[in-house]
Amino acid sequence: MGLILIYPYKNTTYIYNPLSNYYFLMKKKYILPLLLLLQIIIINILSFFPEFVERYYSNGLFPYLSKAERIFFGMFNFSIGDLIYGVVIILALRWFWKTRKTWRKNYKDNILRMVGAFSVFYFLFHLLWAMNYHRVPLNEKMGIEKEYTPDELIAFTKRMIDRTNAIHRQIEKNDSVKIVIPYTIDEIYSKSTDGYKEIEKQFPYFAFEHESIKSSLISTPLSYMGFGGYLNPFTNEAQVNYNLPLYGYPATTCHEMSHQIGYASESEANFIGYMASIHNKDLYFQYSGYTLALKYCLRNINKIDEKKAKSMAKLVLPGVLANFKESEAFNKKYESFVETIFKYFYDNYLKINKQKDGLEAYSKFVGLLVNYYKDKEL
Repeated sequence: MGLILIYPYKNTTYIYNPLSNYYFLMKKKYILPLLLLLQIIIINILSFFPEFVERYYSNGLFPYLSKAERIFFGMFNFSIGDLIYGVVIILALRWFWKTRKTWRKNYKDNILRMVGAFSVFYFLFHLLWAMNYHRVPLNEKMGIEKEYTPDELIAFTKRMIDRTNAIHRQIEKNDSVKIVIPYTIDEIYSKSTDGYKEIEKQFPYFAFEHESIKSSLISTPLSYMGFGGYLNPFTNEAQVNYNLPLYGYPATTCHEMSHQIGYASESEANFIGYMASIHNKDLYFQYSGYTLALKYCLRNINKIDEKKAKSMAKLVLPGVLANFKESEAFNKKYESFVETIFKYFYDNYLKINKQKDGLEAYSKFVGLLVNYYKDKEL
């Protein structure tokens, strides 16, 4: 039994029972964990209604949220999102340190607090961006297929080789010299929106406003993790790894920008990033887009027929291959067990978020390319 206090105040008698207040506080700690369960149920139900998500979230609420974030966080020339992550990690470590001696007696309360914190994270993650995982697939929106035959892939890759070689020759007279982009990283960021302005004319749903592209403060860890960039879903900042070989930087930047406008699928982001690159009037951006696509095409052929992939690689100019070797050298430089661990977790993260192919989703954009160009010129 709790102690019941009775006290008068302005001719009225009030009763306070500390025990009942204790029970209220005890129940309060279950609210956020229960809300997490409710959120998971609601989101899984909504995943069966992509048209609803497309209309009311991806084309309804999200554009307002994302533009507001890009306008605000775009005012800063450094990554606010990376700083926020740093602060959160420090506070989490501090909490674990302070509670290290309480786990034996209060492990249930500590677990509930962790689940409660994750509940808030989960809510903000989906409200601010992640509901886009459940929108209408891009190929359905554009009216194209995703599947292709090996013969279609080979025929398309030959066209891609010819186009990439032609762009290389427009930039560099010597076929054996790799392309070196003459721009600074900031100049690449400022030019990246030009391609989006061009594709918006044909595809209004690729419209992009208010640049908020940042060089990640954790670029070196990202290099060891095997990532070229990422979108911060809480600040809508496009984070790019500044260690990347510069010839591929424009396409990577345009890829991350596609996430900013609500395309969560990695295959779709690759496709949109490619489109924004090759429609840019700048030849270096075009080269970056075409080399991105060619690399994935050759990689996909290699999975089917290694000999065919090697014979087709001989059709590629030595200067283009020199750029590919630049990427290989970069990957080898930062190769470590850390990449294996993080890619395992990211692969499963993608699968949990309705991308059943996991990391293979990146190469799936080749299917979008093959089918998009069936009746079009490169």
